[in-house]
Parts: sequence; C-alpha cells; structure tokens
Amino acid sequence: MTSDSTVPDTALRADARRNRIQLIEAAGRMFAEHGPDVAMEEIARAAGVGIGTLYRRFPDREALIRGVCQDNYRQALDEARLAQQDEPTAWQALVRIVRHVRALQLSVHLALVSPKVHRIITSDELSARSRAELLRLLDEVVRDAQREGTLRRDVGTGDVAMLCSLLLRENLNHEFGGDGRERRARLLLDALRTGPPERLPGDPVGLADLDF
Repeated sequence: MTSDSTVPDTALRADARRNRIQLIEAAGRMFAEHGPDVAMEEIARAAGVGIGTLYRRFPDREALIRGVCQDNYRQALDEARLAQQDEPTAWQALVRIVRHVRALQLSVHLALVSPKVHRIITSDELSARSRAELLRLLDEVVRDAQREGTLRRDVGTGDVAMLCSLLLRENLNHEFGGDGRERRARLLLDALRTGPPERLPGDPVGLADLDF
C-alpha cells in the first residue's frame, strides 16, 4: 500500500494537500509542546482530521516526523533563496537568512532530545539534499558579502553555519524569546560584520534573570 507521505504534493488532490499541510503544522506544534512521542490521536485532533486520514497521509510516526522535518528544511531553503534573490546586498541577504533559519529550530530541537528523531533526520535523503543546498547557497552569500566588503574576511561559511546552529539549539520554549532571540541574532551578526555594531533591542539579561 502506497502512503501519501511518499507522493509529491503536486500529485495529491487539493483536499489531500490541505489535510497533509494541516497535519504537518499540527504535528509541529504538538512536537514542540509535548515532544516527538505525543499520541497520534492528539495530533489528528489538533489538525481537525480523523485518525484514519492521518494514517493515510503518514502510515507511522516516523513518516510524520520525517514530513515535519522535510517541511522545516523546505521553509528554510525557500526563505534563503528569496533572501538571495530579493535583497539588494549580500549582507542584507545574510541577515535575512540568519533570522529566518529558525524554521529549522524544531528539527534541531527534536534531534537533540530524541536519538530516534536524529536517526530519522540524518537518514532522510530529501532532508539531506535540502541541507546541502542550503549550505551551498549560504556559501554563495558569504563569499558575495566578503567581496562587497561587508563580511569579515577571516571567517568562513562553516563559522557562520556553526554560529547559526547555536541559535537553533535554544529551547523552543525559552523564556527569553522575542527581543531576547533578536538580541542574540544581532550579537552574532555584529561579530561577523565589518562595520560598527548596531544598537541591541530589548534590555540586557542580568545574572538575576538566569534560571540555571
């Protein structure tokens, strides 16, 4: 029996595509709140579909996790392509990529907390292709920004990717979200740029604000 999880979206009927999108979005929310082992029935309920519809789209939990992670990578890659295409400078494209790479945060978080999810993500060919294309595009933007003189020449694409991964490793429900996330992204970007630093948003986080 062939599952819709292996069929391209374009080959599905409009209602099937809609159900698939609803399931992936609901699963992402439920995974973020309750972890990758949340009951499939709860995911179906959150998506507003029956459990039979869930299993027609995704025959098991691994297929659903794979679908969510593939969607995360697709979003991040689409945003990176748009940034490279639309932004007037390579630096502005890099800033946009760093800020929108958060689409991968759920996948990174799940892979950190669950060896099973880590195995699913690392063995998935579609996610691997998206990841490779995202890194290739990031490398182009990094080199272009260095040529235009806005990015330090003593850093490489690997440096940028690893710094981005630190942002992605934050707890999804970290209390210092909003301005806090933007402050950390700005600090990262200020470390990379050749010009003067920008003023940070929000307020400094003091020792009394920490919970560890």
